[in-house]
Parts: sequence; C-alpha cells; structure tokens
Amino acid sequence: MTQLASQDAEARLRAYVEYFRDLGVYDLYRRGEPDAEVAEALRAQFEATASLATISPVKSPVNRPITASQVSPASVPSQAVARERDATVGSPHLMPPSMPLRSFNQLSPLPEQRVAPEDKAAALLTIQQEIGDCTRCPLAYAGRNKIVFADGDPNAKLMFVGEGPGADEDKTGLPFVGKAGQLLNNMIGAMGLKREQVYIANIVKCRPPGNRVPEPIEANTCSPFLLQQIDVVQPQVIVALGATAATYLLGVKRSLGSLRGHWHEVRGTKVVVTYHPAFLLRDPSQKSEAWKDLQRVMVELGLKPAVR
Repeated sequence: MTQLASQDAEARLRAYVEYFRDLGVYDLYRRGEPDAEVAEALRAQFEATASLATISPVKSPVNRPITASQVSPASVPSQAVARERDATVGSPHLMPPSMPLRSFNQLSPLPEQRVAPEDKAAALLTIQQEIGDCTRCPLAYAGRNKIVFADGDPNAKLMFVGEGPGADEDKTGLPFVGKAGQLLNNMIGAMGLKREQVYIANIVKCRPPGNRVPEPIEANTCSPFLLQQIDVVQPQVIVALGATAATYLLGVKRSLGSLRGHWHEVRGTKVVVTYHPAFLLRDPSQKSEAWKDLQRVMVELGLKPAVR
C-alpha cells in the first residue's frame, strides 16, 4: 500500500512538473529556494490557468511567464518574428524559452590551476558526487533510470563526446555500451587504442525520452558538468560525435559537413567533429568519411592504426 501511494505521489508530481514545463516555467529545476517574485508568479500562473484547463482545452496561445533572469533585449522577438514562429512550430506556450547558444569557452574561464595527473580520478569523483541524484532539468522526470557520468581513463589524451545516453546506457550507467557503443569501440580499436585508454562522456547525462535530441534547457543545464570533466581530464584532442555534441561544445549551429575537416578549439583542447556512431549504423557508406576524421586525430596524437 505504501509503495502504491509513493508511486501515485510521484506520478502526480511529474504531472505538475510537466504542466509547468508546457507553460515554459523552468525555475522549478533550479537548485535552492526560488525568490518571492518567482514563487508568486508560479502560484498566480497555476491559479489563473488550472481552472481554465478543467473547463476546456486552451485553443489560443497563452503568454509564458518570464522571470527576470530570462529577459534580455536579444531574447525578445519582434511581433513579426513571433507570428512566423507560431505559424511554423505551433503554440508558443509549448515551446522552451529561447536560450543563447554559447561555446564551452564562453561558459567560464579556464581554471588558474590545473589538476595534477594523480588527482584527476578524485576530482572527477567529486564532480560525480556533486551531480548526485540530479533533478536540475526535465530529464530527471522523464523516466530516467541511471545517470550516465562517463567512462575511461582520467588521464586520457583522447576524449569522445556524444549526445546523450540511450536505452542500454540508461540501464547500465555507462556511456556507449549499445550497438553504437560497439561501433565506437571498433573505431577506437582501429586507431590503435583500447576503450580503457580514452575518456567517453555525453552532452547530457540522462536519457532523453525516445532518444530524442536534448532540449536547450537540458543541454545547457548539464553542460557545466561536462565542462568541469574536460578541465580535469585535459585531453589533447576531443572528438565531437555528431551535430548535437558539436553544437554545444563549439557554440555554433552549423551543418556537420561544414564543421568536419577542420580543427576547432575548446578549453585549450583541439576538437575534431565527425559522425555519431548511431548515424554510421544507419548509413555505413559514411564510415570512410569518419575514418578520415579519425586519421587527423591519429596524426595529432602520433598513433598508428591497429595491425589486422
């Protein structure tokens, strides 16, 4: 009976969270106590709309409550832009708030003191403990089983960054262990390395429902932890696997084709952009192109391909 009551309470909590999320209210996911203004706005918004929801569905767009931290001149669209947006993507109250796209270099300055090699494992553990049983973003309430922190050598010269965990990763708590992970292991092996010699992480540490692309609020909430991991590991090269990883690491939204074939830089580390292993499983004809990207990395790191 107690278990059923607990499940019912959790279901009701998720329903409330999803309700506010659809309204564009994300302050619920922030740590600490909300200020009085935010709390009053949430209370007023709920009271004003809850009764309407019981009478009839909302047929016309409603204005999202916007907190002071979300308002900037650049984030307020013109009426013409808003009309065009509504015509193409639907009601604005179902959209997440506009969020600026910033590279990892812009999120925070580089640390003045670097972590010593012998202290990196402990430093990464501290980050993982800080994350804890995270409830900072909507993914915590979307059926997550396990938080997927990372895997590999804290002193690795090579780091791979993907998009987010899938179903297999959500079960095991380790990144890239499903079919895409098996292909990534083969790619690492072809470079003359073992999985244990590299470091593997994702933009978000919780599985998005249905393996969808992480929403900006989710990626931006989780990115500071990945940034800390990069600063601790201090890899010589990062391989961004897919467009989502490249977008948030570099802070640019461009086609994968335009980002491939060039060196980029994040947190003092060289970055190469290539295809995500899941994409290569869908389109094996692009494996040769991905191999070209990895060969650039091998030259940079002085690696020789595995002998077959």
